[in-house]
Amino acid sequence: MNVETICVCGAGTMGSGIAQVSATAGFVTVLYDLNKSILGKARLAVEKNLQTLVDKNKIAPDDRSQILKRIDFTNDYNACRGDVIIEAIVENYEAKISLFNQLATFNSGETIFATNTSSLSVSKIANNTSNTHRVIGMHFFNPAPLMKLVEVVRTENSSEETVQLIVNLANRLGKTAVVCRDSPGFIVNRVARPYYIESLRLVEGGDIDFAMIDSVLEATGFRMGPFKLMDLIGNDVNYAVSCSVYEQLNKPDRLKPSSIQKEKVDKGELGKKTGKGYYQY
Repeated sequence: MNVETICVCGAGTMGSGIAQVSATAGFVTVLYDLNKSILGKARLAVEKNLQTLVDKNKIAPDDRSQILKRIDFTNDYNACRGDVIIEAIVENYEAKISLFNQLATFNSGETIFATNTSSLSVSKIANNTSNTHRVIGMHFFNPAPLMKLVEVVRTENSSEETVQLIVNLANRLGKTAVVCRDSPGFIVNRVARPYYIESLRLVEGGDIDFAMIDSVLEATGFRMGPFKLMDLIGNDVNYAVSCSVYEQLNKPDRLKPSSIQKEKVDKGELGKKTGKGYYQY
C-alpha cells in the first residue's frame, strides 16, 4: 500500500507534534480531537513551531504555509480516515480499543492502526480489535518534531507487511525506526525507569535536592537531568509509564513508583505544560 494520508487521533502535545512531522514530510494529514479547545491549542503550537523554523532559516515562509495547508484540524469523527491511523489519546486500554474498533467500521480494509502508547501492551490492544494483524505500536518521543527515534512495536499477530510498512513510513517521516517485540516499557522506557526512579529515591531520602541531581548528571554528559526531563515529558505521563511497567513486571521493589511524583500528579504540577512541576515555568 502506498501511504498518502495519515490520520492522527488526539491533538495533545504528542499528537500535534506527530501531525506536524507528517505534514512536513508531505503527507495529507488529519488531526482529530473532540475537544475544540485542544484543537485550537494544537494549531497554535504547530504554527509557532513552524514559525521558529522560518526564523532560523530552516524552512522558507512558503514551506510553512504549505505544511499548514496539509493539516486538517478537525473535531469531526467521520473525518478520521487514512491509510495509517496513529492514535495518541489517553493511556487507557478501553479508550484505545474502542477508538480502533469504531474507526475500522468506516476505514479501508487495508488501513493500518498504530498506537503511540508509551507503556501499555500493544498485544492487548491488538487482540481486542477486529483487525489484529494490522495493529502495531508506533512510539514517537517528545517533542516529536525533534526526536529521531521511533519504536516500532510488533505483536505476535502483526503481519510482516504491517511491520515493514510502518518501518518504511517512519523512514519517510525522517525518523530512525527500531523494531522490537511487545514487552513492558518496550526498549527506551524500560531502560529509562531507573534513571527517574533512583533520582526520585535520592530526593525522598533527603540526601540531595532535585536541582543538584540535574546539574550533576548534566555535567557528566546527560543532555537533560531526570527532573527537567520529567517536567518536559509531563509528570502525569511519566508516572503512568512507571506504574504500568511496575505492574506488568509483577511489582519489583526496584521499580516502585515514587510518592513524590504521585504527589506532583495529584496537585496538577505536571511540568512545562501546566507551568509548574519540579521547576517553575
